[in-house]
Amino acid sequence: MAFKYLVIVESPAKGKTIERYLGKNYKVVASKGHVRDLPKSRMAVDFENDYEPDYITIRGKGPVLAELRKHAKKAEKIYLAADPDREGEAIAWHLGHALKLDEDAENRVIFNEITKEAVKDAFKSPRKIDNDLVDAQQARRILDRIVGYQISPILWKKVKGGLSAGRVQSVSLKLIIDREKEIRAFKPEEYWSITGNFKKSNDKFEASFHGFDDKKQDLPNQEKVAEVMERIDQKKPFDVADIKRSKRRRNPLKPFTTSTLQQDGANRLNFRTNKTMQVAQQLYEGVSIQRKQTVGLITYMRTDSTRISNTAQNELVDFIEETYGKEYIGTKKKAKQKKGAQDAHEAIRPTSVKRTPESIKKYLSKDQFRLYQLIWTRFVASQMKPAVFNTLRVDLLQNGVIFRANGSQLEFDGYQKVYKDLGKQKDNILPDLEKGEAIDLVKLDPKQHFTQPPARYSEATMVKKLEELGIGRPSTYAPTLNTLRRRYYVTMKAKRFEPTELGEIVNELISEYFPQIVDAKFTAEMEENLDLVEVGEKEWVKVIDEFYQPFSKKIEIAEEEMEEIEIKDEPAGFDCEKCGSPMVIKMGRYGKFYACSNFPDCRNTKAILKKIGVTCPTCGKGEVVERKTKKNRVFYGCERYPDCEFRSWDKPIGRDCPKCGEYLVDKRTRAKSQVICSNCDYKEEVQK
Repeated sequence: MAFKYLVIVESPAKGKTIERYLGKNYKVVASKGHVRDLPKSRMAVDFENDYEPDYITIRGKGPVLAELRKHAKKAEKIYLAADPDREGEAIAWHLGHALKLDEDAENRVIFNEITKEAVKDAFKSPRKIDNDLVDAQQARRILDRIVGYQISPILWKKVKGGLSAGRVQSVSLKLIIDREKEIRAFKPEEYWSITGNFKKSNDKFEASFHGFDDKKQDLPNQEKVAEVMERIDQKKPFDVADIKRSKRRRNPLKPFTTSTLQQDGANRLNFRTNKTMQVAQQLYEGVSIQRKQTVGLITYMRTDSTRISNTAQNELVDFIEETYGKEYIGTKKKAKQKKGAQDAHEAIRPTSVKRTPESIKKYLSKDQFRLYQLIWTRFVASQMKPAVFNTLRVDLLQNGVIFRANGSQLEFDGYQKVYKDLGKQKDNILPDLEKGEAIDLVKLDPKQHFTQPPARYSEATMVKKLEELGIGRPSTYAPTLNTLRRRYYVTMKAKRFEPTELGEIVNELISEYFPQIVDAKFTAEMEENLDLVEVGEKEWVKVIDEFYQPFSKKIEIAEEEMEEIEIKDEPAGFDCEKCGSPMVIKMGRYGKFYACSNFPDCRNTKAILKKIGVTCPTCGKGEVVERKTKKNRVFYGCERYPDCEFRSWDKPIGRDCPKCGEYLVDKRTRAKSQVICSNCDYKEEVQK
């Protein structure tokens, strides 16, 4: 079919969606990402010529470029419609060079959402490629290349092959290790609490010890608890000394940015950061819905802006009024953007609020539906009224001892009509009390506690920390955290990052010889400099030169002074069954494993299996051991595999179900732990 205009996008899915909107005069083809990049085999940065990069065609992209050139020859005009960010601008710029397009041509089109209106509007006002955006992306790429390709070879030489360092990767690793050091250095401190059970008529409620005579008092030890208990006559009632009633408002959260979407994806949907981004990409590029029409369901998912357009806001206000009532419409507030936010973008939102999750559920996969529902509800809630709670604080007094009870009751649900808060507490309703009233004490319950160390970072808390410190960009978080796991610098235990011995060795060396690379403040300042390049306020060559001049001297010192570190193999304590040589414990990319010390003459290896002390419920001969998938997810299987193929995601506990006789497992979730049957509905609550 003849066409006049050629449109080049990154992905085939995106191409299919927009081709339908543009009509028969347009042909839409995909470059499938970048077509040119720095070669993997060498530095490809000319340090003597203003850090000029030497780009080559990416291996395997030759046929793609040939196809693009063939179509380009037939077209009257070529449009470059890569994604609306630095990366997309760089892809468009590379395509322009590869296809030898006029650098001054107004052939760049961008749209924040893949809808018919947005796409058609974008083609009405194409612009030139923004060289400032390209320079910012190019500077980032060259900086990352310099850091990675100059530190990594030193690590290969001094420690072991296959290691790597990175500008964002190394500071992320240091954050994880610093948290681990805090945990190791932590010393628990004792403290106590006293809970009082009180009763008015048939209404029972709890209050906690607050202090003496209007002064708050801590309970650091049992002696202090004994002092409180001695002052209380448990046979006498307490008097209501003070009552304070108030209203508390809880405001809705802003619509999603990339970072907050990744955090909520982890916390609410149990998605890894890269999975959240993959599914969001599918929703952005388009999903086939009614009458096989493909439509983009959300706006662009790489953004740090919380702004929403007036059109989208007006449509949302009308929707809230029609669906929930006028009383749920919130006051319009202009979103305040953080420094460096790309305000050309909007927040992540549905392309049409009228496209409710339930109305399109049958067209979506389970993951697509769950993420779309999350984005839709957050967007709708963002423009709704605050939730209002009636709060009540009651002080009970006897012999100068104060117990305090706090009650709250939801008066108006507001935004919580559609978007529930995580860890939402149920109403805590206190009985009607009056000042001076006598309240019966039922019993006192003193308890000893110990302070807990800070928690290890999860993916969600790590993303939040990186964003708070201004390190990297939200689109880099998922690949950065994946690299740390892939290099075996960290492992995931209970869905939290724990550094490995190898990770600590690498961090120690980089911290000693390249302190700026692991300095969060320095890395954040570098991001600010890249933002200045993006808006044309700083030259990209100057940014790189300011970094490289002192960095190159550090490289020379490290090459000369860094000592070689031998990661010694640990004796395994048994011999190889194939050749009789001692077996050793080696460290590989997926963790430690058994290997023959006679390598390479003998290549016998074995996984290190952690036994859990339970006999296999299938064969009754082997023991159940802890194993891991390629994605590092823990499961349980028989040590006699492949002779016995028993496996379970949940941990067997060595007891049979009293109801059906099958084996019981420990089912753990974030909220609770239960013993359940692997076959029937039998379950036991586990006391924590």
